[in-house]
Amino acid sequence: MWLLKKRSRGLYLCSVMLLTMLIASSAIAYADSGTAKVAVKGGHLTESNATNHVSLHVSKHMRLASYSLPITVTDARGSGNGWKLSITSKQFIDTDNDKDKDVLPLNASQITQVSMSCSVHSTCTLPINSISYPLLVPAGSTPPPPVKFFNAATGSGLGVFGLIMMVNVTIPANAEPGSYISTITLAVANGP
Repeated sequence: MWLLKKRSRGLYLCSVMLLTMLIASSAIAYADSGTAKVAVKGGHLTESNATNHVSLHVSKHMRLASYSLPITVTDARGSGNGWKLSITSKQFIDTDNDKDKDVLPLNASQITQVSMSCSVHSTCTLPINSISYPLLVPAGSTPPPPVKFFNAATGSGLGVFGLIMMVNVTIPANAEPGSYISTITLAVANGP
């Protein structure tokens, strides 16, 4: 019996010593942690929907048509340098009439507003936009030079954003009824 008690004490003492050594070694590892340098690289500046095809159905007495265009902008650079969005387009052309292609005027489209929100699961700094609306969307048989239609001032616009551009299209009284199409081209660039 005496031998059994001695073995139990020895096993108990060995277990306590092993546990103490484990705790002490992990405490030493944490206590000896030094400083480390971490390099964090910035991401990219991107936007979705670079090229968009827009179609309108024009009826005989219609004088105004509207469309919205959703855009996602991601500024993962971390620099806070700001960014700008630009737009250009092809002239709206009637696709229903094969012989006489009717076109809408070059100044038919105007951006009336751009709404913005921080995207789900994104930490962001909302853009501070300095562009006034309404703003004419440039159009031509081939896309003319783009114009800036939205921007994020320096120190704003960091993160992922959902933007919705609202556009009104004026339909002249002599426009033929039918389906009109246009191609909208967007671009994002550094700086406000």
